[in-house]
Amino acid sequence: MAAPKKRRAPAGGQGRPGRSLALILIAMVALTGGMFLADQPTPRLGIDLAGGTSITLEAKSEPGQESAINKTNMDTAVQIMERRVNGLGVSEAEVQTQGKSNIIVNIPKGTNSAQAREQVGTTAKLYFRPVLTVAQGTPTPEPSASSSGKPTPSGSSSAPTADKGKTSATPNASATTQGRAVTGALKADSTPSPKTSTTPKADATPSASAADEAAAAKLQKQFAALDCSSKASRAEAARGAKPTDMVVACSSEGDAKYVLGPSEVSGTEVDNAKAGFDQQRGMWIVNMEFTKKGSKQFQTITKKLSAQQSPQNQFAIALDGEVVSAPQVNTTLSGSAEISGSFTQQSAEDLANVLSYGALPLSFKEQSVTTVTAALGGEQLQAGLIAGAIGLALVVIYLVAYYRGLAFIALLSLLVSGILTYTLMSLLGPAIGFALNLPAVCGAIVAIGITADSFIVYFERVRDEIREGRTLRPAVERAWPRARRTILVSDFVSFLAAAVLFVVTVGKVQGFAFTLGLTTLLDVVVVFLFTKPVMTLMARTKFFAGGHPWSGLDPKRLGAKPPLRRSRRVNAPTDPKEA
Repeated sequence: MAAPKKRRAPAGGQGRPGRSLALILIAMVALTGGMFLADQPTPRLGIDLAGGTSITLEAKSEPGQESAINKTNMDTAVQIMERRVNGLGVSEAEVQTQGKSNIIVNIPKGTNSAQAREQVGTTAKLYFRPVLTVAQGTPTPEPSASSSGKPTPSGSSSAPTADKGKTSATPNASATTQGRAVTGALKADSTPSPKTSTTPKADATPSASAADEAAAAKLQKQFAALDCSSKASRAEAARGAKPTDMVVACSSEGDAKYVLGPSEVSGTEVDNAKAGFDQQRGMWIVNMEFTKKGSKQFQTITKKLSAQQSPQNQFAIALDGEVVSAPQVNTTLSGSAEISGSFTQQSAEDLANVLSYGALPLSFKEQSVTTVTAALGGEQLQAGLIAGAIGLALVVIYLVAYYRGLAFIALLSLLVSGILTYTLMSLLGPAIGFALNLPAVCGAIVAIGITADSFIVYFERVRDEIREGRTLRPAVERAWPRARRTILVSDFVSFLAAAVLFVVTVGKVQGFAFTLGLTTLLDVVVVFLFTKPVMTLMARTKFFAGGHPWSGLDPKRLGAKPPLRRSRRVNAPTDPKEA
């Protein structure tokens, strides 16, 4: 007795469409719930829709370094500015060059836009320099050079009073210094030691050659005349100085001025910087981790300084020419350093952000600041939405007129796709900084045609099977594998085009590419998990399975062939007598 044949499942069959529908329903509920839990019921808007600030920065080269303004340095500055702004969580900020020396920064309106404006042009050149001399920040009587040409302020200069606080360094290089560090907003709590140096150590001063004596005398004169109470003077004090030069510098608050030795460690050797809250001391701090090279350099300088007397046992953390902190070193340190003091959370995060993402290769001057209103973008958005609504209405009219009852399945699928797209756009705002701009809206409108095209491919495959004489249920299952291949190939081409466009373009065009790619992926999800299962369920209803004239699957209207039947072939007689 022959074994019974196993029943073969229909090609592309889906025996339990309810599972797929339940899965996509759960996903929709979860995304909608997450959207409200994240307090983001609407997508974030870009600068063209929400308004914001447009800043024009002009590159300024250091004296004698005019060739530094080149394409390489400008591109590097753009990348660093982008990382800084993105590190603050500002969505859809645009940074791009204009001409040879200008950079345009567009910052959308938001909670961090003002903070981003402060940081985009901050140079953040950080150097660790040994302190040679410290005095009050006001001008002092011009000192005379010592016989060895050492830079020494006159004895009449005095340091800030001791009640401002005494600097110290713990094994992680804790600093206490009073001053503004970044863009006039960062405070760090440091004062120099109440002692001043009248005779810096010989190993930290220039040699006694005539040229060095002249340079030392010039430095002394500059130091005596320096008035740190003026913001302009503080900014110009160390301007144009090289890392290998001895320089004069002011504290960020302007209450002290320094003579500093050549840089021992550069800020480029800072591997990472993070702001954190010290629970024991109840204060915000900035922790810096050095690279392997920087750690060795830091160890060398702290070993040397720890053997000196105050103030030569201090090292200055000079940021953009101003001394943020000048802690004393009592032991050899390596690996990491900590800046502590009267930081606020924002000021600590500001400093950590600029240090983490590097120093700009050029100095920039804010040339113009323009407030961008959302009025024009709102009008364009309204026009775009009207155009999208007209296009969607035309698609619906076509589907109803041509596919009749099948249009109901297509409209439900478009609705599901729309819900998924909207919720994902809302959630991606706080997650990755996605912001909806006008090109992104255009990408979503174009996606309507891509999604509708997938439905049409499947419907036409089903109708072809019915024309071949098959009933609806087997036609639905047999048509699916063929339609599935076509849909996947079509969507893959669209997604590939969107991915390439996203990679090779910048700015707002990326919004179009991102939305197009996202909606293309959602098209695959909706067709597989919603359209096909719904079609399977509809094929079991009398309205569709019976070929109702308004179902869009009427065999007579489609010109279906009669079912194929096998019949015996009767051969005609060849002998006339047998006829």
